[in-house]
Amino acid sequence: QGRCRGQRTGLHDVRNARGYADVAASFESVHRPYSVSEAMAARARFRFEEAFVIQTVLAQRRHAAAASTATARPPRHGGLRDRFVEQLPFALTQGQQEIAEVVGAELATSHPMHRLLQGEVGSGKTLVALRAMLQVADGGGQLALLAPTEVLATQHFRSIRDLLGSELGAKVRPVLLTGQMPLAERKKALLSAAVGEALVIVGTHALMSDKTGFHDLGFVVVDEQHRFGVEQRDTLRRKGKTPPHLLVMTATPIPRTVALTAFGDLEVSTIRELPPGRQGIVTHAVSLTDHPAWGDRAWERAAEEVRSGRQVYVVCPSIEPAEVAVESELSASDPAGSAPPRVLQSVLATVAELRARPSLAGVRVEALTGAMPGPEKEAVMMAFAAGEIGVLVATTVIEVGVNVPNATLMIVRDADRFGISQLHQLRGRVGRGEHPGLCLLLSPAEEGSIARERVDAVAATTDGFDLAEVDLQLRREGDILGVAQSGGRSSLKLLRVAEHGDLIAHAREVAGALLDADPELEHAPGLREIIEQENRSGVLENLGKS
Repeated sequence: QGRCRGQRTGLHDVRNARGYADVAASFESVHRPYSVSEAMAARARFRFEEAFVIQTVLAQRRHAAAASTATARPPRHGGLRDRFVEQLPFALTQGQQEIAEVVGAELATSHPMHRLLQGEVGSGKTLVALRAMLQVADGGGQLALLAPTEVLATQHFRSIRDLLGSELGAKVRPVLLTGQMPLAERKKALLSAAVGEALVIVGTHALMSDKTGFHDLGFVVVDEQHRFGVEQRDTLRRKGKTPPHLLVMTATPIPRTVALTAFGDLEVSTIRELPPGRQGIVTHAVSLTDHPAWGDRAWERAAEEVRSGRQVYVVCPSIEPAEVAVESELSASDPAGSAPPRVLQSVLATVAELRARPSLAGVRVEALTGAMPGPEKEAVMMAFAAGEIGVLVATTVIEVGVNVPNATLMIVRDADRFGISQLHQLRGRVGRGEHPGLCLLLSPAEEGSIARERVDAVAATTDGFDLAEVDLQLRREGDILGVAQSGGRSSLKLLRVAEHGDLIAHAREVAGALLDADPELEHAPGLREIIEQENRSGVLENLGKS
């Protein structure tokens, strides 16, 4: 155990309070135990220490944030925020209102807010964030909204612009900044942000570039936080004259134990309810192994939707045909087994296939992928939003943020190639208007395979929080301390987030109490040394990128 070195940890009180033996005795019990119970007790000791070190790091980050000074951004009566809320054609849900008040109160303090906002697809997180942005803008502060893809950044920019309307938009002057923008437009956006003319700057990784500067960055919003690491979001935050307030958002529900670990430096808020009027989504798992003909029926269903005046998404795992080894088809009862490779369904092949189908004759079928040039992607999305495209065949570039209320059907090909959270996110693109949504998950995965379990789980419920727990059990926690997403590559040694939630919660309480009493760890020099060594090795620096 790399984290369990030496006797000078200064943790004897913590250890003794729990009846744990010292390091030397515990190692002896692990390697040469007299009984199974003795070995298990020693492993429990090291497992707690692993959780405790992680939670101490997170507690240090919370203490550092609380100790730093930010510019208070109190609400202004009758200002931009109030006028925005007044002009909304609907009322905020109770959940939105409660969280908006919490966020508003934190923005008004002189300590930087560090909050994670999670909620189901379509629960209104962006609306809460925009309300908070306008509170900061009321005091002349700027807001940066960081999104992981150009499509999502563009969608956020359009959504904010539309929600603001012309009058408020003229005062806030939102701009879009991405790496694929034409040079002249990018220079104009950079200048607008640098001189403080634009108060809302929406963008991708281009926001973190050395060339991007702000006049008075007061608030940073990071969307789809799991796509970014702590260092990336801190790179953006360092562009403020004083530490800006931080709100990170995710539509991927996070299990409690993962939130305590991967996002333990943030306070967590959750929106569980959907706004009234949102239509339901029915999901069916379509086994092409058991029923090959059902694939043709899916395309007939797509034609029916288009003939009814509505639109369809088709999602594929690859852009071009590619033969891959299919680990996702390994049996849960035989994880060491192998599956023959198969050619994945692709965007380009699917577009050609659908254009050739007689039932879709006359229907405009187009492709959308992340590899397309920015202006081309923009043109396709605008045409789909305008109803000019009947069937949009895409990669997961449409996974989040895309909002076309007239789209009612989503067909996912090779659905077993996607994770549970991805499938849940994808189906959230339909059922956003007056008509209910339908999602068909096409898959050749065999009965009893882990891949089939994932697809069936998504079809069984639309509750993202239930699915998050299922996902955690199926794939374990992934690399909580790094970037890997499969449990087999976790950098955790004995600790398992999926199994040891109560232990992690307890370690968080103990670490918090220790830091409250000894913020600098003066009486725990060994613990301080362990943390410094882990930080130098880079194991803990990406905590949260998972």
